[in-house]
Order: sequence, then structure tokens, then C-alpha cells
Amino acid sequence: MAAPDTVVNLDDKLARIDEHWSPMIVGQINDLHVKLAKVEGEFVWHSHPDTDEFFLVRSGRLVIEMRGRDAVTIGPGEFFVVPRGVEHRPVADRECHLLLLEPAGVVNTGDAPESGLTAGQEWI
Repeated sequence: MAAPDTVVNLDDKLARIDEHWSPMIVGQINDLHVKLAKVEGEFVWHSHPDTDEFFLVRSGRLVIEMRGRDAVTIGPGEFFVVPRGVEHRPVADRECHLLLLEPAGVVNTGDAPESGLTAGQEWI
């Protein structure tokens, strides 16, 4: 766990992530976790009924498909917030690196834990 007064190098932390769709915690701001993830391919359709979800693309391109809404594409240096309760599915044609902000304890698969893609709450 990174202390509040510790400098965190995001590139060094990303180099330690081997699996796609397995966000790792790299910091905490009050009750929010700062997470990094490498993603590629399609994730599972899911929603988070009680929280918004923040996606910031560090490299690559991410499409976020949403039920009943137009999909959005975000590239390096751009972010998008999926509103709470909106069913969505992130998709990356090629490997994409993300920074995520989520309340501590939020499960990455939201209301779809049976997908087999649920990640732990691991710090790196």
C-alpha cells in the first residue's frame, strides 16, 4: 500500500501488470482507490448500481458501449465517466492502459460476477 506521501510511478506499476482486465490498486484518496489496468478485447456487460465509474486512457484506445446510449471512444489523455446504473462494456481492439478511480471495494464486474472476470482487490 502506498503511503499518502509516496511518489508512485505509473509506468513502473503498469510494467508489473501481466493480465488483461485485472485492475490493480496503486493508491488511495480518501475512500477512492486509484487503479491501473491493461485491457484488450471485450469485457462483460455490467453496471454499478451505486457508483459512477471513471476511465482515463493512458495509452491505446477504449470504446465504452452502453445500453440505450451511443458508444464513446476515448484515447490517450482523455477520460469518461460512466454514470451509476448504466449497463456498459469496455472494448479495446488492441492493448490499452487505463487509470481508474472507484470507491474502495468496488468489484470490476459490478452486477455480473458470474462472468469469471472478477478481479481481486490487490495492491501493487
